[in-house]
Amino acid sequence: MYRAVALVLVSVLAYTATGASRAELDAKIRATITEFKAVPAAEELAQDAIGMLVFPNIIKGGFGIGAEHGRGALLIDGKITDYYRVTSVSIGFQLGGQARRRVVLFMTSEALKEFRESDGWEVGVDGSVTALQFGVGKQIDSNTLRDPIIGFTFGNRGLMYDASFEGTKFRKDD
Repeated sequence: MYRAVALVLVSVLAYTATGASRAELDAKIRATITEFKAVPAAEELAQDAIGMLVFPNIIKGGFGIGAEHGRGALLIDGKITDYYRVTSVSIGFQLGGQARRRVVLFMTSEALKEFRESDGWEVGVDGSVTALQFGVGKQIDSNTLRDPIIGFTFGNRGLMYDASFEGTKFRKDD
């Protein structure tokens, strides 16, 4: 039963998050990067990154069972190389919905290579992401700079709070 409810929830979220054309998605990705780089230290981190995975609009909703979905792209040297989608399903105490932006920085060639060669890369299984949520007044500490994959969640809109990446699955969107 939980799987059926989760499947319906993911389907609804997928439908609402996939309406944009590639040109619209590209424009939203560029705007998200501009917003991301406006945060102190984020621009420097982005310049040091080997690759940047950008999701301008991830929709999450839940009522006991939660799901999220979004579309984005991987950029290498500032150019879009591949498109991806992100999904996750969770069970537990949760109620509400939200939209948010997510940027994942690959700080080493090895981490980026493992991500690109995977067939559906899942956080916590195929690799770990140091998850940060920032906004006004948030700081990036020097220990974070040593991590091979750093993920940022920002621009939260809605009534659900969760910055976790655990259980999130990234798949190439052909």
